[in-house]
Amino acid sequence: MESARGLGISERPAHEALVSQSDFVAVQGIRAPSGRSGRTYRLAGLLRCGSCRRRQESCWSGNRAAYRRRHGHTSASHADPQRPKNLYVREDHLVARLPALYLLLTGELVGRAPGVEEIIGYLRDWHIDLVYDRVRGALWAG
Repeated sequence: MESARGLGISERPAHEALVSQSDFVAVQGIRAPSGRSGRTYRLAGLLRCGSCRRRQESCWSGNRAAYRRRHGHTSASHADPQRPKNLYVREDHLVARLPALYLLLTGELVGRAPGVEEIIGYLRDWHIDLVYDRVRGALWAG
């Protein structure tokens, strides 16, 4: 079972959900500041690496929310020189691209543009992963 860090969201649910994934994440976000020193990760569980498709984990980097891909890191053994380097990407760089991605996914040109939180809710409700390729500087829906 892969899950959003600390949120317990399953890739393959065992039964029908009692609440929507976006509602669940929203409630966890309300609780998060007292339990996590105010650190929230809006894209937790949604982001995958563009080169290996592994889920990226949430982390705090430079006083900002970020995501990282780690390959085979352990302090108990020497790192394999062939393994890919760790990758970090700031959340704010990704969030800035969400409105354009939403437009591509939905084709909605009329009416008000949804806010970032609404777009994230849409991605969670439709089980759409985001894929980020740092080499190409591209973000797309997986």
